[in-house]
Parts: sequence; structure tokens; C-alpha cells
Amino acid sequence: MGGLLAEMYDQLPELRAGDDDDLWAAGVDGALRAFRAEVRARYTEGTLQRVLAAADDPKMRRAAALALGLIGTLASAPALAAALHDADPLARRFAADSLWQLWFAAGTVEQCARLRDALGNPDAGRARAELDDLVRTAPAFAEARNQRAIWFFKRGEFARAVEDCEAVLNLNPHHFGAAAGMGQCLLKLNKPRAALRAFRRALEINPGLDLYDTVRALEEHGE
Repeated sequence: MGGLLAEMYDQLPELRAGDDDDLWAAGVDGALRAFRAEVRARYTEGTLQRVLAAADDPKMRRAAALALGLIGTLASAPALAAALHDADPLARRFAADSLWQLWFAAGTVEQCARLRDALGNPDAGRARAELDDLVRTAPAFAEARNQRAIWFFKRGEFARAVEDCEAVLNLNPHHFGAAAGMGQCLLKLNKPRAALRAFRRALEINPGLDLYDTVRALEEHGE
């Protein structure tokens, strides 16, 4: 079965290390839909998790990480978070992208649609109102709160953003984006020691984040 998964993956246009993920995905949209349909017809989520955790062939781990983002649920988050430490850079990259996909899809169909609408609303006040309502009515939907944290950050409300990031991490301890975002907010609040702890936490979850220079600078200043 794993060999078949690798063959299905080989039908996709190659993603190279320097390629932009979003541009690649947009350019292979049709091929990705076909890949998703084939995976859904032949594999269970549990099988893909096992392939991701145990396959010797990095191509199979890449395929499993990509597939879990297309057909998986939050139940696959631990397996994908573990894959953020995979020896293969593309497996790590697909795992990170798939985690984001699962986080955005973790609400009900209605909640996910409302989140998309809020993020696409050019009226900042209405977007904030929609995010507030989502946080209130869907308290387990961590990505709604994470996106509200980003809303706060962009408007300089750093303390409120930190509160939301902390809530996200309580709901979703694998959310490296919330951990990194909390670090950025704490820097803005002139709390470098707390920021350093947040950045270290983000890197513990996802060592592929571009935070090492920031962490090194904070460490060199005795923080």
C-alpha cells in the first residue's frame, strides 16, 4: 500500500526546496484534487498516520504528510507535529502545511465558512466582530482565536493578542504559529525573557521556523 501511495505522489508536479508552497499548490490544483480522491478511495487516516511515522522511504512520508492535510482531521495533528522533526525537509514542509490546513478546518462547516468570511472582510471592525462571535460560540475552534490574536497584533493590542495565543496553545499545544506569535507580541511589550521562552517553545514544536537569529540575539543579551 505504501508503494502505491508513493506512485500516486509521483503523479504530482515536483515541489523543490526553493519553491513557494502556495504558488505550487495553486499550480497543481487539479492534480491535488485527483491525488486527494485517490488517497480517499484507498487509504484510511490511521494508515496514513502509520506510514508517516514508520515508512523508510522519505517519498512515502512526504506523500502521507501531504495526504493528511487533504483528508485528515485533528486526530492527525500529533503525527504531523512529530513529522516536523523528520529528517526529510519536504516531509517537514508538507507536515507544517498540513497542520495549518487541519487547524483552519477544525470547526464545523459553518464555523469554517464564517472564519473565511471574517478573514476576507475588508472592514476591520466587522471582521473583529465576526471573530469575537466565533470565539464566543465556538470556544474549541482554536484557529478562530489565533486569527483574532493576529487581528490584535496588527493593531498594536499586544497584551490581548498574548491572551489569545495562550488560549490557542491550551487548546492546541502543537500550534507553533501561536507560540511564535506570542513571542513577537511579548517583544513588543518589552518582555524579552517571556518572548524567549515563547520562541523556544515554538522551535521545540517546529524546528523549521526562522527564529534562530532572534533566539540567539535574546540569549546574547542575557535574556
